[in-house]
Amino acid sequence: MTDTPHASQTLLRSTPENPAPADYTAGHFTGHRGTKLRYALFRSPVSPARGTIVLLQGRNEFIEKYFETIRELNAMGLWVATYDLRGQGGSDRETRHPKKGHVRHFSDYQKDLDIFLEQIVLPDARLPFFLIAHSTGALIALSSAPKLANRISRMALLSPYIGFQGQALPERIVWPLSTVMRWTGFGKIQLGGDKRFIPFERNGLTGDRTRFERNLGLYAAYPELTVGAPTAGWVHETLRAGRRVSSQAHLTRITIPTLIIAPVLDGVVPYSAQEELSRNFRAAQLITITGGRHELLQEKNIYRAQVMAALEAFMPGLDGGIDLSETAA
Repeated sequence: MTDTPHASQTLLRSTPENPAPADYTAGHFTGHRGTKLRYALFRSPVSPARGTIVLLQGRNEFIEKYFETIRELNAMGLWVATYDLRGQGGSDRETRHPKKGHVRHFSDYQKDLDIFLEQIVLPDARLPFFLIAHSTGALIALSSAPKLANRISRMALLSPYIGFQGQALPERIVWPLSTVMRWTGFGKIQLGGDKRFIPFERNGLTGDRTRFERNLGLYAAYPELTVGAPTAGWVHETLRAGRRVSSQAHLTRITIPTLIIAPVLDGVVPYSAQEELSRNFRAAQLITITGGRHELLQEKNIYRAQVMAALEAFMPGLDGGIDLSETAA
């Protein structure tokens, strides 16, 4: 079920540095197992519309963080449909502690996406449907992709989260640790520290100070939208999903034409892992952003412009798009 309040404007927050796009509807829909998830549908002023982007966010993100990108996609003639993942943003939390970044089962994310497509996107948005996903959102997209070919025409995966680096402990230690904690009843214990308010000089997400500080302003103004460190359960579920979607057997089942847009200086997901993913993914094409960091849509203009140009050309662009077959080879 969905709700679309008459005062949907009150569901999205804005700051002077981050105003909301002009024409949208916001509300909640009921995800898997009754979880209440916040969504928004942003309409393009261009008529006729060229299609709709389904935008999947990363961990500890929320709709407001993408206002700039949504405005640009709307200007391209594309509607944008997005929602806050369970456990973060304006959606229901998974634990009694609202700052724990937790998910019970990774498949819950996939079931929420199915419901979103069926209840919000298919009835209310404009065909054809494309998908843009960042980090954890890209992991969800990869996991769901074998069953999305009849609904999603093309998808772009930005910095797909299929493993990690740059943390206090390496993945080879965290993976078995999180597994043991998950299966011995300690899955809701957080791993790592809260990095929401680290200084710009120590962040590994973006080299753009203005966008970094704009996002910090959002976190400070609306702390209820944010979460802290992930739990052992979240780490276990996402790392297990990352291993599964990276397998040749899974990737062979994906026929949706796909871009993998990988930043060379990604401080979260190893670039080598993203490159290896593209080698085993017959329906995918790799675009490398030399100098870019993990949050490509929050990056410096020199890197972000490359991403936006690739997206416009691929979704497809007015010139017919990037030369990639509409079906897997």
